[in-house]
Amino acid sequence: MGLFSGLESLGLGKMKEEEVFKKEEPKTSEDGAAVVAPKKQEIDVLFDKTFRCPVCDSEFPSKMIRAGKNKLIKQEMDLRAVYDMADVVKYEPVVCTRCGFAALNRFFKPIPPAQINLIKEKISSSFKGLPTIEGEYSYDDAILRYKLVLASTVVKCGKTSEKAYVCLKMAWAFRGKAENIPEDEPNREEVLKQIKAGEMECLQNAYEGFTAAYSQEDFPMCGMDELTVTYLTAALAYEIGKLDEAGRLASMVVTSKVAKERIKDKAREIKDLVKKKKEEVKKAAN
Repeated sequence: MGLFSGLESLGLGKMKEEEVFKKEEPKTSEDGAAVVAPKKQEIDVLFDKTFRCPVCDSEFPSKMIRAGKNKLIKQEMDLRAVYDMADVVKYEPVVCTRCGFAALNRFFKPIPPAQINLIKEKISSSFKGLPTIEGEYSYDDAILRYKLVLASTVVKCGKTSEKAYVCLKMAWAFRGKAENIPEDEPNREEVLKQIKAGEMECLQNAYEGFTAAYSQEDFPMCGMDELTVTYLTAALAYEIGKLDEAGRLASMVVTSKVAKERIKDKAREIKDLVKKKKEEVKKAAN
């Protein structure tokens, strides 16, 4: 018996078992040099998805990331996900190129007539359009789109949590921009300082928004359960320097009877950071 036994009657008796997992020789060019497969770039994992605007009913494309083509590398303290190929945060804002209505991908769906009227009156009537982008979005492209999303969310009287979520995502866009500033950028330190100021303004607004929404809205909130929002708000509190509040919220997660160990561990990390920061502040004051 063998892997190919029985194929003789079909004229395929020459097949050999050792050929099943035969090691392929590396491909070479005409001069004998090994051919190296081109490294994938961000543009390679993007595609144009067609959206229908709930305000003006027009169809338009917006760039998205192909499922399964972007490998998660890590998740930062405030839940920002970092990928190997493309920064997901750049492609979450969806903007209608005709009327200017904008929302995050998860919120780009039909809205009530009253909200449509508000968008038409306060945004569409003045919207001058966006430039067409053939390749990948830059972080400046993304930040501009987030500002349009926030404008639409405010105009249509969106939930406080939704506005906070947009601010959080915009903060991540600023952070991504800072991480990609070239070393030889003119006045690099000043540029980074300005970008950091933009990130901190967004984080401050995200913290205030989630804090207010916590007592005003039901869960889930922007797809997050109560413990996740509590943890996230603790992380935001730490990032903007509200150490006591960060410690208090992190303790709520750690002492929860229903929280999973993974999120408890992340909350313990915040508590450790708060303790360390307080010791540094105390030491500096003496």
